[in-house]
Amino acid sequence: MPTLEPCSELELDHQLCFALYSTSLTMTKIYKPLLKELGLTYPQYLAMLVLWQQDGITVGALSKRLLTDPGSLTPLLKRLEADQLLIRQRSRQDERIVELFLTDKGRDLREQARSIPSCVVNASEKSVETLTQLKEELVQLRSSLQKID
Repeated sequence: MPTLEPCSELELDHQLCFALYSTSLTMTKIYKPLLKELGLTYPQYLAMLVLWQQDGITVGALSKRLLTDPGSLTPLLKRLEADQLLIRQRSRQDERIVELFLTDKGRDLREQARSIPSCVVNASEKSVETLTQLKEELVQLRSSLQKID
């Protein structure tokens, strides 16, 4: 088998995409036990974060906010509804639109979730300022990359 010449541009550890990907996987592992106490998966937690900020949002708006396809949210939302955290309801103005409303149980879960961000900050061993700056840089990177689509 022929030996390939070294090519530092293609080394895994030099790839930004791998650093982001592996950090995302590790971050999700940090969240998993914290969210298990709430009975949520990581994607469900992201949806609940949006709903805690904007109750009564449409599925389309939630999809846009989470940068995902509306169809992929349906199983997740059905599960949250089965767990009595939200209600899915057709809009009275347009039956094609589904609106999402928190139940009392869904609103109460917000209080239980309050400690999660600080747990993640502690696990990172970074300051809040450093993490805030990193998040802002990642948001700018995402914005730049979205322009390519």
